Amino acid sequence: MSVSKLSLTRSIAMLSTISSSLLILNKPLTRALRFPIPNLPLATNPRGLSSLSTAAIGNNAGGGRAGALSPAPVTEDLQKIDVNPPKGTRDFPPEDMRLRSWLFFNFREVSRLFGFEEVDFPVLESEALFVRKAGEEIRDQLYCFEDRGNRRVALRPELTPSLARLVIQKGKSLSLPLKWFAVGQCWRYERMTRGRRREHYQWNMDIIGVPEVMAEAELISAIVTFFKRLGITASDVGFKVSSRKVLQEVLRRYSIPEALFGKVCIIIDKIEKLPLAEIKKELESVGVLEEAIEQLLQVLSIKSLTELEEILGDSGEAVADLKQLFSLVDKFGYSEWIQFDASIVRGLAYYTGIVFEGFDRGGKLRAICGGGRYDRLLSTFGGDDIPACGFGFGDAVIIELLKEKGLLPELGLQVENIVCALDPGLQGAAATVATILREKGQSVDLVLESKPLKWVFKRASRINASRLILVGDSEWQKGMVGVKILSTGEQQEIKLDELD
Repeated sequence: MSVSKLSLTRSIAMLSTISSSLLILNKPLTRALRFPIPNLPLATNPRGLSSLSTAAIGNNAGGGRAGALSPAPVTEDLQKIDVNPPKGTRDFPPEDMRLRSWLFFNFREVSRLFGFEEVDFPVLESEALFVRKAGEEIRDQLYCFEDRGNRRVALRPELTPSLARLVIQKGKSLSLPLKWFAVGQCWRYERMTRGRRREHYQWNMDIIGVPEVMAEAELISAIVTFFKRLGITASDVGFKVSSRKVLQEVLRRYSIPEALFGKVCIIIDKIEKLPLAEIKKELESVGVLEEAIEQLLQVLSIKSLTELEEILGDSGEAVADLKQLFSLVDKFGYSEWIQFDASIVRGLAYYTGIVFEGFDRGGKLRAICGGGRYDRLLSTFGGDDIPACGFGFGDAVIIELLKEKGLLPELGLQVENIVCALDPGLQGAAATVATILREKGQSVDLVLESKPLKWVFKRASRINASRLILVGDSEWQKGMVGVKILSTGEQQEIKLDELD
């Protein structure tokens, strides 16, 4: 018997054996085999695969790890899924990903120009990290749940608490001051408006260990530098600046307990969202006297630092800090960007001093960015307080502003070379050319199928290729390739070892 006949005979016998085995399988598994089996990616971490596998075996195996995920049960009816992402979230197809990468590059480049180092933290954190004060809007916006280890966890709604946790964790090993930045994904279950999503990315810059107002001036300077890079001017965007100490001084005059300070700030932060009567009602409900409320609202209406000084005097910390900041702003050269506005308090409970918000002068968008001083945040987590300030800057609002101003860049795909074999038998040669160019740091789109030149030229135009490199039989035999400069139409043959 020939080898091929022998192989065929063995194959038939094997198929017969498999068919016989299938007949004795139980009925549910037979039904399951009618469904296509998906191609699952191989785990790159064998230990991780082992953990999943033991969990899948069940409790009788005795090896399942607590909290490990079990595979989803097999269902008989395949249902058509909604192809849209969950409400408030986004996909990033290539054109959107190019825009996001461009924006993040500018975030990082400005941070580099100011001497900041990049950090990051888990997207999933302990819920306790964000549940600080009752009444904070962020408390009701958490994506939080109990994991399989009975731990309360949350998707991070902001980055500053994670930063504080890391600073406490590192302790005395850190050399102050710290100048750190992060670009991270955040989650808030909130009402969506233009520029406000439930999932967004946020650029944070923070200075840890500097008590002077110079730190706030530096941070605002970084944001102004970022705006200028994108073509945004002081006529497009401004900064409203105030201090939490203004409120403290007013409340102190009326013997309002310090414990109410955080609650009052949270209420005042809603002043542009709620009717004034509602603001008064909420202040009364937390124990602020009517006389104090009237005085407080009068102060909050002030838009001039001079007028604030007339009411509070010049001996308090609030006025002193603000005057110093406005003096520094002149030295930094961005005085036309900022203005005093006593109503700015920011809604997060941990702010302690100067606070600021970037706003659209056209009034069409929500706050573009915001931040301030938070000198006492670390002690709320059991650490030693360190002077600190920082800001958060969301990606969604700035994109809307750029659209509004016609400043969105055109970011088409750009590839330096497109390499094409003129004959199916030269596909391997074309791969060699692509590899040589890639090893020299050049981007290459290798045509992976046998395509007509008309298709190749259309492809080159779509990806904005600079050169078309053709691998033909006669040229290849001479150790050469055809090179066409697509912008000029110039074409020549170049030796393979001279290709760069």
